[in-house]
Amino acid sequence: MSKFLIKNATIVNENKLQVADVLIQDDIIQKIDATISDATATVIDASGKYLLPGVIDDQVHFREPGLTHKGNIASESRAAVTGGITTFMEQPNTNPQTTTIEKLEDKFALGAASAYANYSFLFGGTNDNLEELKKLDKNACSGVKLFLGSSTGNMLVDNEEVIEKIFRNTEMVISAHCEDETTIKNNLAKYKEQYGDDIPMEYHPIIRSAEACYLSSSKAIALAKQTGARFHVFHLSTGIETALFRNDILLKDKKITAEVCLHHLWFSEEDYKTKGSLIKWNPAVKTAEDRSQLWDAFLDDRIDVLATDHAPHTLEEKDNVYTKAPSGGPLVQHALPAMLEKYHEGKISLEKIVEKMCHNPAILFEIDRRGYVREGYYADLVLVDLNNSWTVSKENIVYKCGWSPFEGTAFQSKISHTFVNGHLAYENGVISEKRNAKRLTFNR
Repeated sequence: MSKFLIKNATIVNENKLQVADVLIQDDIIQKIDATISDATATVIDASGKYLLPGVIDDQVHFREPGLTHKGNIASESRAAVTGGITTFMEQPNTNPQTTTIEKLEDKFALGAASAYANYSFLFGGTNDNLEELKKLDKNACSGVKLFLGSSTGNMLVDNEEVIEKIFRNTEMVISAHCEDETTIKNNLAKYKEQYGDDIPMEYHPIIRSAEACYLSSSKAIALAKQTGARFHVFHLSTGIETALFRNDILLKDKKITAEVCLHHLWFSEEDYKTKGSLIKWNPAVKTAEDRSQLWDAFLDDRIDVLATDHAPHTLEEKDNVYTKAPSGGPLVQHALPAMLEKYHEGKISLEKIVEKMCHNPAILFEIDRRGYVREGYYADLVLVDLNNSWTVSKENIVYKCGWSPFEGTAFQSKISHTFVNGHLAYENGVISEKRNAKRLTFNR
């Protein structure tokens, strides 16, 4: 039996700050009170530090199986706990793709063997696996993923009849990558004619344009309304799309929800000049005005959650001409510190960060007993020192790919401790080699 007693922490939870002690016994938060004494517990003095629920990241690509030269479940989940992420939901565009129940369970076996953070996986919808999808139990995994615009892995679903049937035939959350393929192909052809393969990187948000995003997401949302599907739009990148979502009802009652990723709140098209392919994502980082409108929608609750879309590639792969440089980048280690930087800038409150990164993913996916600092909940917890500055460098990057778009960035806040199911998985720069992660369960 393991016991930890966290003393004098400022708990950030359910829209309030509270100084209290937290007793963890085995994998559960046993007690939260003003003063707790327990001579049998290991005491952590958290005076001056902030205790957050562990972050839940609803969109990562950990590259296993089949693409493990970029990263794997072990390497990237180690980076995640370093960054205060205690739960991840991994995407289906691996090799082989997660498009059958058998392949889904193979992924869960990989997670059980090697994950340092709690795990679930999304089942990939395709043009021809509807019958398999119908057999999937609604509590088996975090949800269904559709690529309504092709991205890494070529899992484009473009048969409209099939899309409608998927929308009508699952109770699970359907998450989608929304970009209009025809628009992108036409834009790409135009710039290839002008530049060949070596298109300047700053044309990426023009090729994968705001129009391409809006065409796809608006059409998919219209279908979701028509069919009554539970629909979640991944990685919004444009201001125009934010008008498609509402904030006049509680998240638990929403049928249509939205996510924004850290990079679309941090970078803008101006950064392509210095970062180049390192900030090449799909959908693309767009204008400063798009970023500003995304922040507005994020803060007023039209956008419900923040995620990373963590998607590592090697530097060798990234160091290519435009058409050959893959899209995606590593983010799980730095997402929470980056958001805490926005707190220091006065852009967002600590309570709002916790709502968007911890509470709301738990609500949206109906996750069992995670995402909050509550008695009886799993002890997924993060201690943060808001006044311990550090700079991202090659020496402190944990990702297998060995690089970050944040290299050279100074953060004022540092994560000191991460608990996963009551196990101290990370402490002051040291990752525990013992794993205590669990497969997510759901209340659907």
